[in-house]
Amino acid sequence: MARRIGGKGGGSDPGAGKAGTVVVAAALAVSVAAGSGGLSLGGGTSTSIDSVGTNLTKAKSEGRKSARKGDADGAWRQVSMRTLKRRAKAEVECLSHSFGQVRDHFARNPCKSLDRALLAIGDDRGNVAVVSVAWVGFRSRRDAGEFKKLIDVHGTGDITPLGTPLLDLADIRFTGRHYQSRPDGSAVVIAETETASGHVSDEVLDAVADMASWLPR
Repeated sequence: MARRIGGKGGGSDPGAGKAGTVVVAAALAVSVAAGSGGLSLGGGTSTSIDSVGTNLTKAKSEGRKSARKGDADGAWRQVSMRTLKRRAKAEVECLSHSFGQVRDHFARNPCKSLDRALLAIGDDRGNVAVVSVAWVGFRSRRDAGEFKKLIDVHGTGDITPLGTPLLDLADIRFTGRHYQSRPDGSAVVIAETETASGHVSDEVLDAVADMASWLPR
């Protein structure tokens, strides 16, 4: 069961991932033919584990291996996708880039660093997903563990993802339906995915969120 984030006051539904109301993206801002290396924003055949002929467990396992090495495209290839665009930004504080109880937590226990990345990934059939990854650094493993316990609980808010207009997409709200977090020493990694165009299956979005959480900052 996934967990929803966002809404008035923040919040997330209980569960292993984040689920809830699905917010559909507004019209996308650019359109480039698939296979040209740019964004392909038309509809297409659904990207699913079945359609790419890949076992989900194997895809995630192999994708994690590539992600740990910093090879994002190697990870996405496990679900027949590739990076189309990427933006990243480093911050010196977390308070102004969070909301809900998560923000209140940072007011009492400031983070040490915040790195956020936003990627558009797609296949050759016009299906595009957006991936948000946040690396939140703390002074100790204990601080990181306390933060993870908080952010993974219903109704606590979140780190604000980078805005999708940075990828030349109209605004897309991350619902938290496809979400993964994990501890990384004295840091916590948070990954979320959404469909931007076409049809990307829930299984692929979940797999991509899992892989993305293993990317190094």
